[in-house]
Amino acid sequence: MRKILSSLILLLAVTNMDAQLQAPKLVVCITVDQLRGEYIDYFYNTFGERGFKRLLNQGLVYQNIRFEFSDIDQASAFATLFTGSNPVFHGIHSNRIYDFEKEREISILYDSEFLGNYTRDNYSPKALISSTIGDELKIASKGRSDVFAIAPDAESAIISAGHAANGAFWMDNYNGKWATTTYYKGVPWYVDRYNNGTEALSARLNQMTWTPSLSLDQYNGFPYLLDDIPFKYTFNEKTANVYLNLKTTPFINKEINRLALQFLEYAAFGTRSTPDMLALTYYAGNYRPLMNKEYNREIQDLYYQLDKDLEQLLDAIDKKVGLQNTLIVFTGTGYFRSEEEYPEGLLLGGGDFHPKRCIALLNMYLMAVYGQEQNWVTGYYNQQIFLNRKAIETAKLDLAEVQQKSAEFVQEFSGVQLVTTDRSLLIGEWNEGTAKFRHGTHHLGRGDLIIELQPGWKVNLENPGEKAKVVRHNAVITPLVFLGNGVKPQHIYREVKATEVAPSVTHVLRIRPPNASQSVPLFELMNN
Repeated sequence: MRKILSSLILLLAVTNMDAQLQAPKLVVCITVDQLRGEYIDYFYNTFGERGFKRLLNQGLVYQNIRFEFSDIDQASAFATLFTGSNPVFHGIHSNRIYDFEKEREISILYDSEFLGNYTRDNYSPKALISSTIGDELKIASKGRSDVFAIAPDAESAIISAGHAANGAFWMDNYNGKWATTTYYKGVPWYVDRYNNGTEALSARLNQMTWTPSLSLDQYNGFPYLLDDIPFKYTFNEKTANVYLNLKTTPFINKEINRLALQFLEYAAFGTRSTPDMLALTYYAGNYRPLMNKEYNREIQDLYYQLDKDLEQLLDAIDKKVGLQNTLIVFTGTGYFRSEEEYPEGLLLGGGDFHPKRCIALLNMYLMAVYGQEQNWVTGYYNQQIFLNRKAIETAKLDLAEVQQKSAEFVQEFSGVQLVTTDRSLLIGEWNEGTAKFRHGTHHLGRGDLIIELQPGWKVNLENPGEKAKVVRHNAVITPLVFLGNGVKPQHIYREVKATEVAPSVTHVLRIRPPNASQSVPLFELMNN
């Protein structure tokens, strides 16, 4: 009798283990750019039951993920989520970089070797040093799995797709078509049809009007609204920046869904012997013309409509592949863009930090120390100062010494909280205070000095028409949800690292984590 009982227990244990470790037929990664977890709470009473509430009530929910570096932006966040590593390893430290030789700002993914399809821009994922979830899936399946990404912008599309994907698509800023790069081989026929047929955005643009979806009294998430005037925005192709503006409205999420539904219909997801992957990016930030108004009805309306878009997407996945066969991974990017404006006469301390004046004075100081034959400073970009390394090498100076003297000089400027050097981060002379600079930069693109300003100070670039950027060090609540594929509902209130997302997804897929990932899968997902 004991042998029979033991055999039954063993059989049940093995059966349960097989159920736990079942690989999905499809992985859908939903990343919401600038998602704020507290806004989900603020607007919760306006949501339906099958969007945000389905994710939060039926999924494995982590209350917050934390990025281990400062100055998070779209590109660095996506690279961290999809590689399971920080910029120090994956190389994507910001959306844009500055080419000092050509004196122009370019995308970190700019690559002149590849042309664009439905765009004039040139991109590739070559700057992304680490492999991604999609890359490892392609390797494990020997190319049989299909991997696609759809996003509003090139950086989020390409990074979430990875190097080996079938394709990455984003909305072009100038023509509104779904664009890609010739780095990826070919464009599916249904994308071509979508771009050129009656479904094309340009054919529908003039009929698109953004007005409140709710009665004004239901927009009660913020008690700071000053007027009772309903908003109304129209879109005309002849208007400057019309597509850039549209990409910050609820319409962009609806366009993402329109194309995603084409892929669900025609890409044969879930029918192969190996899992497929679809990475989707939604937008949940401020409307572009309202970046200086953080408390507005527009942002609540965007969340209300995003809830409906999530419902539509999840229902479509359930109908086509089955949520029980699909792993949904839902999270955000850990930052939020806004332009602060204070009421007249309000003084919060702080002041203006002028980078141009800073580097001019630093150059004069270095001339006094090392001679006036050279300009010792190349320039400033993104809170980093770049020294003239060629001049330093020609003069046979010790780069570490020049960096250290420069850091000590800049540290004396008003508003400067901390200055660290490239050399100290490179050789391991970093501590808890400077660890975020090491995690958030890469030595191949890092400046010689990395500057942290005190809260409330403004970076004044003295560019006509450009507002000074107010420095804030606030964290953004970013939930992480796993849904479907047999994942049991559970709420976890401990904070997890953003680098733990990718290895957790690859664990469910039964493949290796991306090659730069050093985190282990989340415990609750391993033991779900």
